[in-house]
Amino acid sequence: MRAHEIDYQIFGEEMQYVEIELDPQEIVVAEAGSFMMMENNIKMETIFGDGSAQQASSGLFGQLLNAGKRVLTGESLFMTAFMNQGNTKSKVSFASPYPGKILPIDLTQFQGKFICQKSSFLCAAKGVSVGIEFSQKLGRGLFGGEGFIMQKIEGDGMAFVHSGGTMAKKELKHGEVLKVDTGCIIGFTKDVDYDIEFIGGIKNSIFGGEGLFYATLRGPGTVYIQSLPFSRLADRIIASAPRSGGNSRDEGSLLGGLGNLLDGDNRF
Repeated sequence: MRAHEIDYQIFGEEMQYVEIELDPQEIVVAEAGSFMMMENNIKMETIFGDGSAQQASSGLFGQLLNAGKRVLTGESLFMTAFMNQGNTKSKVSFASPYPGKILPIDLTQFQGKFICQKSSFLCAAKGVSVGIEFSQKLGRGLFGGEGFIMQKIEGDGMAFVHSGGTMAKKELKHGEVLKVDTGCIIGFTKDVDYDIEFIGGIKNSIFGGEGLFYATLRGPGTVYIQSLPFSRLADRIIASAPRSGGNSRDEGSLLGGLGNLLDGDNRF
């Protein structure tokens, strides 16, 4: 195998973290900002891109080019490599950035490739390549929420992506279609055909509150869905944030703070 073989364990329910156990000289690469804790024998080093063998063999220009592509998926130019320099096994942990689940992906079970939404990658064994997947369909690029670009994870090792809320796994048969909110997709296997479809109907478009488009996923293949995309969570937080002057949306009302106790679940 090109990728390092790593052992792992996922802890927690709503705010999960993954603990990676490294043998001597084994390496795991992680997204900048996902590090949580590590034991003393682990050495941390910042690298361009994902540090995969494909990048290493392409020279300096190839490494710069591959690292630059990561900007298009909303990621940093740099990643962080964690290497066990001791003589015994050591552990390093990475945390999910918002409430949800961590999905472990054994790429050997997905024909060496998994496509996911940008910014979902958390960490992977050294040797796994994290790149970009361009959409060649106009509708998907313009209305898919993720634009023309999604992330692709390639190799023969373990990788980890994170999702928001509760995660659902769907196994699609040949020709079977699943319609999904565009932001609720975590990722899917390479054989799944992904496109965008107009909801249709004037009432649905204007008053439906669900947007104008949804994603259609056609099998065969495996699809992972998240119940709470980060964009939806962020919109809810922004909607309830204090307005100008530092006042919340209910301050200054007849009942003031008491009104917050009487208006149910404070829907947005």
